[in-house]
Amino acid sequence: MSASESSGWTLVVPVKTLVAAKTRLSAAAGPHRAALAVAIACDTVEAALSCALVARVVVVTGDPVAAKALGEVGAHVVGDPEAGLNAALRHGALEAVRLAPGDAVGALQADLPALRPAELARVLAAAAEFDQMFLPDAAEIGTTFYGVRPGVPFTPGFGGESRERHLRRGAKELFVEGVESVRHDVDTPDDLRLALTLGVGPRTLATAERIAASSPDGGRRSGPAGSGSGAGAGAGAGE
Repeated sequence: MSASESSGWTLVVPVKTLVAAKTRLSAAAGPHRAALAVAIACDTVEAALSCALVARVVVVTGDPVAAKALGEVGAHVVGDPEAGLNAALRHGALEAVRLAPGDAVGALQADLPALRPAELARVLAAAAEFDQMFLPDAAEIGTTFYGVRPGVPFTPGFGGESRERHLRRGAKELFVEGVESVRHDVDTPDDLRLALTLGVGPRTLATAERIAASSPDGGRRSGPAGSGSGAGAGAGAGE
């Protein structure tokens, strides 16, 4: 059975414990870092669940605060085996197959706050043509999406230079135009500012605005939601 013949995709989204999440955003987010990490993950999952080709999202996390918030968004939440990112994804994939053995399974990064359902649908439609595939991040070094058709071994290789790792393992690199929101993950303050120009989901936007308001200059120059960001409220949550 191909991905296009299945009932849809089950996406697995890994979410770190909040003490370890988005540490590179500490300088910009300060005491709001954990709240920002939860907001980004929730906006990512909500947008994924709004995609017509996504049947469900399995979140893998060991953090009870994140688990509660993501469950309220609509994710199916399972615990993290605490053996690293790819082990967490494999654990989530086993749960995905248990829930829907006929569905294609994909891994999606949790830090895509500008994610647009229609752009994700274009990626998944292109992915249906291959047994194993991935989408590189905007820098073309990492990976934001990895997937397999039903019945194909799920062997993600996230972390560091994962684009090259996935290529070496025989996964097909996807070339899809106009899917910037699926490729733009957020690790640094600059990443967040760019995501805001693309238009992030409502939770990320609200948290970024709180961060900007609490900064010494009110976010006018360097805050993540400062002037000139071009943030579009809710743009990442639906299209």
